[in-house]
Amino acid sequence: MFHKGAVLQKTLKAPIHCTGVGLHSGVKAAITLRPAPANTGIVFRRLDVEGAPVEIPADWRRSVESALCTPLTDDKGISIMTVEHLMSALAGCAIDNAIIDIIGPEVPIMDGSAAPFVFLIECAGTIEQLAPRRFVKVLKPVRIEQGQASVTLAPGEGFSVDFTIDFASKAIARQSTRVTVDPGTFKSEISRARTFGFLAEVDQLRAAGLARGGSLDNAIVIDGDEVLNDGGLRYPDEFVRHKALDAIGDLYLAGNPLIGRFEGIRSSHALNRRALEALFADDEAWCYVTLADAQPIDAWQEPARATA
Repeated sequence: MFHKGAVLQKTLKAPIHCTGVGLHSGVKAAITLRPAPANTGIVFRRLDVEGAPVEIPADWRRSVESALCTPLTDDKGISIMTVEHLMSALAGCAIDNAIIDIIGPEVPIMDGSAAPFVFLIECAGTIEQLAPRRFVKVLKPVRIEQGQASVTLAPGEGFSVDFTIDFASKAIARQSTRVTVDPGTFKSEISRARTFGFLAEVDQLRAAGLARGGSLDNAIVIDGDEVLNDGGLRYPDEFVRHKALDAIGDLYLAGNPLIGRFEGIRSSHALNRRALEALFADDEAWCYVTLADAQPIDAWQEPARATA
């Protein structure tokens, strides 16, 4: 039993597939997004390792701190790198349940944004499921600081992201954005914002085993105060919008959508993870809620509703 009018869980209507190169590994990878039953959550499955399929839930407790991407790992050290853009698309499209099959060590970077994954989800279609959507509601502020960077999770209506960045390069400088996250707003204002990096750091990153798949096709590249990409920027403040995109993906590792306000200043993937860890460490800072009116219905009598 649940209440008529409840916000229902949602999954994909059909499987859908794509291939691409990993931003950091430089290794070609293939992923298939599959429907999953209600209450499954988002689960990644490595298909190219010993003991396959190896399942790794999209959970912050499976995330390893990293400044430049969000990796997930299992107890045996099998990992999947750079899940944040796909997680952001799933969050932005309100997908609660999906199995992500992956062949390769890293989710493909595609064009450096979440837009290709939003396109895949729209092509697959979505279907509501006969289970109420569960949210993590922030009850009191939680704040994490590291030097000049900080994250605050605070109570709020719906889910909103407020982000500020500040770089010495005049191509970026100081930028701020604030967005209330829903599927329409996410697609139009956030999803197309691409990851970015500095040309001067490329050799150092590649020596450290990072950015080996990076190029002007999948990232904004900055040389001093100049953007090198021929097409320029997709948004005047594309850099901070991408940081908001990253945060949305990182926070979806809570296992459920948030009701609250994220305020990030120069935050990183690692700091976003620490904010979730601090939130869940304080039982008075959060609770689970569903959104419904008071009229119960019989779940066995109402079919799932599909949307193209």
